Amino acid sequence: MLGLQIESDTDTNEVFEKFFVLFLLPNWIISQKQSKEFGKHLNFDARAMGINGSGICGALLVAEPLDGCSPLGNDLRSNKTDGVWFALIARGHCAFEDKVRNTQNAGFHAAIVYDDREKGNLVYMMINRKNISVQAVFISKIAGEILKEHAHGKEGECCILPFHNGTAWTVLAISCISFLFILAILTIAIFIPRYWLNSRGRNHVPKTVDSKMVEALPRFVFSSAHLSDLHAGETCVICLEDYKDGEILKVLPCQHEFHSSCVDSWLTKWGTFCPVCKRDMRTKTEYSEVKRRTWL
Repeated sequence: MLGLQIESDTDTNEVFEKFFVLFLLPNWIISQKQSKEFGKHLNFDARAMGINGSGICGALLVAEPLDGCSPLGNDLRSNKTDGVWFALIARGHCAFEDKVRNTQNAGFHAAIVYDDREKGNLVYMMINRKNISVQAVFISKIAGEILKEHAHGKEGECCILPFHNGTAWTVLAISCISFLFILAILTIAIFIPRYWLNSRGRNHVPKTVDSKMVEALPRFVFSSAHLSDLHAGETCVICLEDYKDGEILKVLPCQHEFHSSCVDSWLTKWGTFCPVCKRDMRTKTEYSEVKRRTWL
């Protein structure tokens, strides 16, 4: 994997910056930034020869002729041009070695050969390295056409930089991990508050009995002659006072009796269950018949 970077100056005074990254693996990756200075970075599959670990940078020109099969018209040696120069050449009509030799003879330092097929596979350039000192790179057609648009000589600079084979996949992996991280954050932000509200709603169950339900409980007048009919004894377990003749008692669904005022206060202020058996008043229960009681 090789990377090409092209930089050129623009005459516009407008300060405008735009940055975007487009991933199209495995063919090529483009990132572009526009401002007073324009830069273009291309990472793509390539086949190269003679590229060292630090890479090489130079001005880019389109070869004349484009196929580079004959001596190049833009001969840098005859013009005594200084600096490092790259020639952009199209594949076809002659061997790779001829293209590279013509590039070297014209004073260029590297030959960038791009494919002439839309979806052709990149190949290794079979070149006899004898008496050849320039670098050579083979790239896809689409990458070559993009470079061709920015091949303006000294107005721009092209850098051929070696990339590790796993660089593109590393970028993709980082992008996927970032996406999953953002998705997890959004999930937490959406569902945790909803879960908390639902949990709070479940816990916000009334801890007392509605006064209308308490008022509807059966009542009767206590008589010491009928102590055997009482289920909770002759003492109110709420106030711990014995029942007296004529007092009004209330009966819970579990058939336990209490002073009317005591059980009213208990159910509306303290709890929803029977003080004796702990049976919850909010459960659906049918009132059993209480025998030998005078109902009010």
